[in-house]
Amino acid sequence: MKVGVIDYDAGNLASVSTALRFLGADFIVSPDHRELDRCDRLIFPGVGEAFHAMHVLRERSLDTLLQRYAASGRPLLGICIGCQLVLDHSEERDTDCLGIIPGKVLLFPERKGLKVPHMGWNSVRFCGDIHPLFSGIPDGTSFYFVHSYYPQVDRSLTIAECDYGETFSAAFARDNIAAMQFHPEKSGPFGLRLLKNFLSWNPGGAEHV
Repeated sequence: MKVGVIDYDAGNLASVSTALRFLGADFIVSPDHRELDRCDRLIFPGVGEAFHAMHVLRERSLDTLLQRYAASGRPLLGICIGCQLVLDHSEERDTDCLGIIPGKVLLFPERKGLKVPHMGWNSVRFCGDIHPLFSGIPDGTSFYFVHSYYPQVDRSLTIAECDYGETFSAAFARDNIAAMQFHPEKSGPFGLRLLKNFLSWNPGGAEHV
């Protein structure tokens, strides 16, 4: 099983590669949409700014790769800005995104005592039945976040939520697509467990189990 990690100049590739190497995964990091399309599952990581990220994705034909890959039924995991870009639109520089999952990306409002970006460890709670990616992970586990914008998706797609001034979707999933606003590759043993679960995840067309 070959795992593809998408390189679109959005950073965070080293920590994702380190985590996959630790897990013994057979993976490649590539900006080439043809090479990535031959992989059995994809990880769409990244940090940075939505408008620039979408520009690079379009320039490298990675936008159409991601849309085609999502429709193929093969597992796809978005992390941080990769989580945001699978949605329809981001408030960050009024950016049209990939439109793979219905939803939008909003800027955290200014609230007394809360700094933006939301940075550091925060607990997440599961929504509904435990998703296979959270197998073996306790409800309320803390994961590492770094973001000023947050995803807003339908409650039925949210598999875990988090509070930072308000409640937001920390993770969502539909069929073969899952996305996490937090960084599993920077979240210690339980983050590694999530990535390990992704390596063996067989969606089978089901949103939850």
